[in-house]
Amino acid sequence: MKNSSIKEVRLIHLPKLEDARGNLSFIEQEQHIPFKIKRVYWIYDVPGGQVRGGHAFKKQQELIVALSGSFDILVDDGTSKEFYSLNRSYFGLFLPAGLWRSMENFSTNSLALVLSSTQYQEGDYIRDYNDFLNYSIENEKQ
Repeated sequence: MKNSSIKEVRLIHLPKLEDARGNLSFIEQEQHIPFKIKRVYWIYDVPGGQVRGGHAFKKQQELIVALSGSFDILVDDGTSKEFYSLNRSYFGLFLPAGLWRSMENFSTNSLALVLSSTQYQEGDYIRDYNDFLNYSIENEKQ
């Protein structure tokens, strides 16, 4: 199994229906994102200066949307790193499995929505960066 690459990360422009009464955006599984949604969670009330994430997944894919406010996501494939800033609710960042990610620079009252391809499984997480690097090297060999 080849390790995921930063090249697979992409910003997805979600539908935006504009109306004088307010805008509406939506996400449909396997239509706007390349997976079935198995879990949805959100991150909020992040104190200033705190970093969320700081892990990788072996199988889980995600779409992350800034529903309110803004934050940055650092994505790392073990070789290169990219920063993405999310600040519009009609854009989502698709993250394939096998990439290290951390979220930082949360604005006041920010709200991050995360759509996941798997249910919660602790064994799917790689929480130590050195373990992630070793995992990436091993998967490159396969």
